[in-house]
Amino acid sequence: MQPILEIVGLSKRYADGPTALDTVDLTINKGEIFALLGPNGAGKTTLIGAVCGLVRPSGGTIRAFGMDLAKDWRSARARIGLVPQEMATDMFTKVVDAVTYSRGLFGLKRDPARIEEILTSLTLWDKRDNQIRHLSGGMKRRVLIAKALAHDPELLFLDEPTAGVDVELRRDMWRQIGAMRANGTTIVLTTHYIEEAEEMADRVGIIDKGNLLLVEEKRALMARMGSIEASFTLAVPQPRVPAALADFPLSLSEDGATLTYRGHGGADEARAEVAHLVEALVRAGIGFTAIDTHQSSLEDIFVDLVEHSAQKGARA
Repeated sequence: MQPILEIVGLSKRYADGPTALDTVDLTINKGEIFALLGPNGAGKTTLIGAVCGLVRPSGGTIRAFGMDLAKDWRSARARIGLVPQEMATDMFTKVVDAVTYSRGLFGLKRDPARIEEILTSLTLWDKRDNQIRHLSGGMKRRVLIAKALAHDPELLFLDEPTAGVDVELRRDMWRQIGAMRANGTTIVLTTHYIEEAEEMADRVGIIDKGNLLLVEEKRALMARMGSIEASFTLAVPQPRVPAALADFPLSLSEDGATLTYRGHGGADEARAEVAHLVEALVRAGIGFTAIDTHQSSLEDIFVDLVEHSAQKGARA
């Protein structure tokens, strides 16, 4: 796929503080939704700030649309949108005025029809004459998105876009983000809601302590690092794992009443092996009264990677 953003060796070091970014390499493909995950202080917002001109890097290069941001920042920035975590606008301004002003900041002509289209798509048109201070938290988040879309960016950064909104609004905003991508916008989002990344992202990056631990296509990541656990409640307790089941990765509880399978790999592969295990149990005449299964989520993988990174850092 064609890259829209290329980051090479990006670093940010503060004179009297920690290293916020440590030689990060990242390529964003045109038309994708890329989710950047990491705990608080991992470097997500710093990375976005460096691309959007809010943070001065200590080293490395950033190229967007084939342009070096250190040299052609004005031309590149005009094609980039940012939805920040915090509302940074006059709360007494009307919604329509705030969005129209954002368009003008990039030197674009007034276009009331385009502003109406944006506000309508975000269900803000009927709130256009309301002062921002009178809106709910979810509607204020939508205003931030509308402001970022006002100059029709090709690359859009969403920094915690659904923070502080309820589940219904969050899912509505997921639909809006999907619609933006359908219209050709490349989207990079940071989020604490890992289900958000699992729902929408094409690729996932995990960052911790300024280091990019992993970048991978979401489905491939979950197939490679995913796991499934299946617990069988046995009709008759067993003294040990039956010899007929020796080829399966099994463990037996201390009371011999629960047989647990733990497998890794893709969901289809793991489910197939559980099915084979059930057949083997039946053939061996080992009865069971219940099966409880758990398929790992992107959140499970994220937690494991961050914990491993913390342990590695502690040993260093």
